[in-house]
Amino acid sequence: MLEALTRAGATPLDFIAMLPEGMDRTPLPGDEELVALACRRTTFEWVLRRAVTMGTDEHGPSAQLRHGAAVRSLRSTPGDQGRPTVDGVCLDDGTELAADVVVDASGRRSPLVRLTHDLGVELPEEVEDTGIVYFSRFFRLVEGADYPAQLGPIGGDLDHLKFGVFQGDDRTFSITLAAQVGDDELRRLLLDPTTFLRIAASIPATAAHVEADRAAPITGVEVMARLLNRRRRFVDADGRPTVLGLHAVGDAHTCTNPLYGRGCSLAMVQAHLLADAMDEHGEDHDARARTYEEASRREITPWYKAAVAQDRMSRARAGAVDDEQTTSTGAPPDPHGPDPSGMDQRETVRSLMRDGLLPALRVDPVVLRAFLRMFNLLQPPNSLMTDGDVISRVMAVYASRDERPPPDPLGPDRAELLELLAAPAT
Repeated sequence: MLEALTRAGATPLDFIAMLPEGMDRTPLPGDEELVALACRRTTFEWVLRRAVTMGTDEHGPSAQLRHGAAVRSLRSTPGDQGRPTVDGVCLDDGTELAADVVVDASGRRSPLVRLTHDLGVELPEEVEDTGIVYFSRFFRLVEGADYPAQLGPIGGDLDHLKFGVFQGDDRTFSITLAAQVGDDELRRLLLDPTTFLRIAASIPATAAHVEADRAAPITGVEVMARLLNRRRRFVDADGRPTVLGLHAVGDAHTCTNPLYGRGCSLAMVQAHLLADAMDEHGEDHDARARTYEEASRREITPWYKAAVAQDRMSRARAGAVDDEQTTSTGAPPDPHGPDPSGMDQRETVRSLMRDGLLPALRVDPVVLRAFLRMFNLLQPPNSLMTDGDVISRVMAVYASRDERPPPDPLGPDRAELLELLAAPAT
């Protein structure tokens, strides 16, 4: 797969090669893992589809895809202790497909709650809106141009607007600008392709990417709304599976704010967890489900909680926080602790990040490597807060905050941005 993606134009992003000027770049054990794959989602899925349907070696195709076939319902038989056992699916055209195991990998729009309801099983959901709508445009570098110099991932939060740059395959990249759900004026402005470019040009981190002699747009403004953090519960409070023979992976199971760019990676992790549970338990539906859901709680749920906490802080900064925004449909109390909450705690965390962690990332290779390991999902999301050495280094930088000049603003505030856009384009 990696070779096929490389042939399709995907490019490794070596974050150690992006260390700030003056920082020691002596290689250390584990640096080889601090690499991301620059690839558009469409290219990634196209290469993956070819591998699935055509095979990547002498074994040939590993699966058959049915195009345009939608699942209307789940087949099932009465199972252990009243729990239904799913043994196939019924398609819209009436075709029935028998299966030993059914896996839902249909993404955040998955109809699984409705399908299991028809079997008499209610899947509890915990849902929290991210509070944003995001707008993306894709670009390709012009001939002879190169990407601007980059020091780690490019992204930031202006409170009224989030931004991110994502390199892709074949000399492409995308810029995403995310506005608050309730900011109708800014959302309307972002829909206009020319205004989108003007806004990107006003943000220092994205300005160089939209220079006319560097890159040209290859799409209009693409919009994505109804962005949710959501997790579904497939076991009861005692860890007992509520339905057998049925599993969900990726966003159909747990989805997080896509702006953080973890969806494909977490789905791949979860697919491996399911494969491991199948290898270990085979046809034992109950044991396989227990093992898989416990592994998902351990490996996936922390990232869900981190996304919820980060989005709440963002909404608080934008003045749109609502601690009751989480909705639940019968979800039992989480036995593994509540999500972080409380305005005082949020402000403390925000201050530590702004005046401690962020400046430490620019001067301390130990802190930067720890951050990159977390960013690359090699360590859990709370790893920075549990590493004593990292904490002491961040606190040392935080303690000197009054001795440093204030950092340059990440971009214009909302009033400045609207004033800029009201002026004639130059």
